[in-house]
Amino acid sequence: VTIVDSLNKRIQFLNHLAAELGLEDVSFVHDRAETYGKGVYRESYDIVTARAVARLTVLSELCLPLVKKGGQFLALKSSKGEEELQEATFAINILGGNVKETHTFELPENAGERQMIIIDKRRQTSKKYPRKPGTPNKSPLVES
Repeated sequence: VTIVDSLNKRIQFLNHLAAELGLEDVSFVHDRAETYGKGVYRESYDIVTARAVARLTVLSELCLPLVKKGGQFLALKSSKGEEELQEATFAINILGGNVKETHTFELPENAGERQMIIIDKRRQTSKKYPRKPGTPNKSPLVES
């Protein structure tokens, strides 16, 4: 398991927590997804997942370049995942993905509804993605 986060403070905490819990085969990387997706680990992961930290269009550009062909991107979204999925279909296709299915589930203790969108990686992602840090948020990949 590899966890990538742009906040070093969070990475330090996770390293400490993993050591305290005796977790093995877990690594924590201080980097931005935009630059990590251009490096040696590009298209090398079977499964990539992400917290719901951005709209699906943006998450797809950050995560799909890390998924190897034949792998999957599991996007965790709020109850508005279907709405985001319609907006993100163009980006997912450009990035080499194809939506396989969507699962809706309830969080425990009435904490709300969530969705997991499963995206299969069908083709390699063009080397121009992900774009430089900040660009996916400022200019999401949408059909013009």
